[in-house]
Amino acid sequence: MLGSAETSQRVGCDASRVVMEHDAEGRIFDVGAKTRTIPPALRRALLYRDRSCRFPGCHGRFCQAHHIRHWAHGGPTTLSNLVLLCRRHHRAVHEEGYRVERMSDGELRFHGPDGRAVPDVPCPPPAPSDPVSEVKLHNEAAGVAVDPRTATPTWQGERLDVRYAIDVLHPLANEKRTAA
Repeated sequence: MLGSAETSQRVGCDASRVVMEHDAEGRIFDVGAKTRTIPPALRRALLYRDRSCRFPGCHGRFCQAHHIRHWAHGGPTTLSNLVLLCRRHHRAVHEEGYRVERMSDGELRFHGPDGRAVPDVPCPPPAPSDPVSEVKLHNEAAGVAVDPRTATPTWQGERLDVRYAIDVLHPLANEKRTAA
């Protein structure tokens, strides 16, 4: 069972529909064919345009179509009123207070529950075609020699000297101790 109107709208965002007509007494007299809320041609255009989740910093590939202005509130099922969102961000927009709007220049702006704009996050750099060779070159340039014993710990099982670890890892820790 759905927990809220927002959940119902999220589920309905990418749903199918069947139009049923009733007579004055409430009896069904016509059942239309099952149709998609978003026709296949429009879905293809949306996938081509957005390619992945449009939430800043997310590039999820398994996405749902979201009506920016929900169809239950009169929003049209047009490419300009649709955006691809992964399941996580679709839920965030419908149920966690996030909002998305299309600006006059066509760009999208996302807002958090507090109303502040979610900053754009650049796409991560593309992965090299041969990542193993890239890592080897990087290690060689840094003077790191990797051999079969590189990841072998030299720890002999003794207890951790926390004070020593803090002194080594945090240079200001020794200064604070002597000042006290």
